[in-house]
Amino acid sequence: MACLCCSEKLQVTKTPEICCKKQLSYSYRAILEAAQPSGKLRCNSAEEVLTLLLGVPNLIGGRFVDSQSSASIDVLNPVTQQVVCQVPLTTNEEFKAAVFAAKRAFPLWRNTPIATRQRIMFKFQELIRREIDKLAGNITAEHGKTLKDAYGDVSRGLEDVEHACGLATLQMGEFVSNVSTGIDTYSIREPLGVCAGICPFDFPAMIPLWMFPIAVTCGNTFILKPSEKDPGAAVMLAELAVEAGLPNGVLNIVHGTNDIVNAICDDDDIKAISFVGPNAAGAYVYARASAKGKRIQSNVGAKNHAVVMPDASVDATLNTLVAAGFGAAGQKCMALSTVVFVGGLNRWEDKLVEHAKAIKVSAGTEPDADLGPVISEQAKEQICRLIQKDVDTGAKLILDGRNIVVPGYEHGSFIGPTILSNVTTNMECYKEEVLGPVLLCMQADSIEEAINIISRHKYSNGASIFTTSGVAARKFQTEIEVGQVGINVPISVPLPFSSFTSCKPSFAGDLNFDGKAGIQFYTQVKTVTQQWKDLPGSNGASLEMPSS
Repeated sequence: MACLCCSEKLQVTKTPEICCKKQLSYSYRAILEAAQPSGKLRCNSAEEVLTLLLGVPNLIGGRFVDSQSSASIDVLNPVTQQVVCQVPLTTNEEFKAAVFAAKRAFPLWRNTPIATRQRIMFKFQELIRREIDKLAGNITAEHGKTLKDAYGDVSRGLEDVEHACGLATLQMGEFVSNVSTGIDTYSIREPLGVCAGICPFDFPAMIPLWMFPIAVTCGNTFILKPSEKDPGAAVMLAELAVEAGLPNGVLNIVHGTNDIVNAICDDDDIKAISFVGPNAAGAYVYARASAKGKRIQSNVGAKNHAVVMPDASVDATLNTLVAAGFGAAGQKCMALSTVVFVGGLNRWEDKLVEHAKAIKVSAGTEPDADLGPVISEQAKEQICRLIQKDVDTGAKLILDGRNIVVPGYEHGSFIGPTILSNVTTNMECYKEEVLGPVLLCMQADSIEEAINIISRHKYSNGASIFTTSGVAARKFQTEIEVGQVGINVPISVPLPFSSFTSCKPSFAGDLNFDGKAGIQFYTQVKTVTQQWKDLPGSNGASLEMPSS
């Protein structure tokens, strides 16, 4: 058989393999040293950086290798529309090599002491901190979010790595002594085997870090498919994980689109899949993979609401609403998309628009930028289409950001803060996840009506209430039908020691991300019943049902 990355003949007859002769000599981190986080190049020209960056490597069996595929996808900087890198459409043979590498690494890795696995995570989080500037710079270049947001992306993912550093206590089983005479029963949490993760574009660092640090620290091996729209951060994180000491094959990266997703769903050696992404894709992955008997956790579409009570603090609430609605250009699953004003919008509308207009829209590398572009021109066109459709059906456009032009960045896919009022539940922007800087305003006569509006929505990630009334807050948290509740908190994303609890069609699968559920997802329970006592051998076999 020939090596998958060169023509070298290998002494392998049954399994795909990678030789070491074409291991890539460059790294994303080294390349990004050519650019400051500000985006100002320190090398000779922009073309020099682009030449270095073209061709994102796969990670297979501990080695970064170029794909043999002749097909690739351009990753464009959404500010300049210039090519940042090219993502290969990984071949089926390369995918099989990655799975084989993960399968081969599993027996030794699962028997590695958990203290050793945790020490690798301690080193990994140290390396992420060391390289956070380069990670954030890459995210801004590929995704477009501001540097402040990019640092937050990495930092929130880093919390999961820190969580993995103390995983041993969460993997503890249970023990009951003397369940019968001389008999003890205990449970053990064991890894599943090869697991996989399919990532979205909105959090290029955080979502991969939701997945593989927990999975591998539990003793699994992992196949990661980053988003083809912004893969750089995932590759850089993989480099750091290898540097931290992850053995060859424990973490593998393959790039691609539908074909790789299908391969992940269909491969018999992959036992569990973590997915975050759009509704249709998530439903597809869940159906296809679960039909193959795989364990699935799938976080998909969201529509997050806030209820503003008449007694809420005006300025503090408005600042919070604007930040939650427009941060990261609304491109996150927990973006606040709809505000229900109890008692009417009139006293809030002018100040809401005033706060939104104060947001600075610019390239993410600009130090005063609050809001960067959306991920692509195609995304911008889709968002604008949804806005116009709702305006045509009766929504009132009280702030229009569709035609914004940012001086010096005229080619950027920018949309400024946009606010719609007179929104009804049958409008397109309300029914679907917009993933753009669009805030919808609705009105309700009472908290009961507001709760009813939110609970009827098909998606159910999170909802918040802004009030100074404990009675109203308690009623809201008790009666609202969502997975996560915020009280005077706009984006109720818990820290990793609590689970990310979406529900209804916003989640499909077995167990949620993070918290105890996250550990349970990547492990299976084995129950052991043991007996150590002297048994008289002269009485013969007893066929009676054992009892205590």
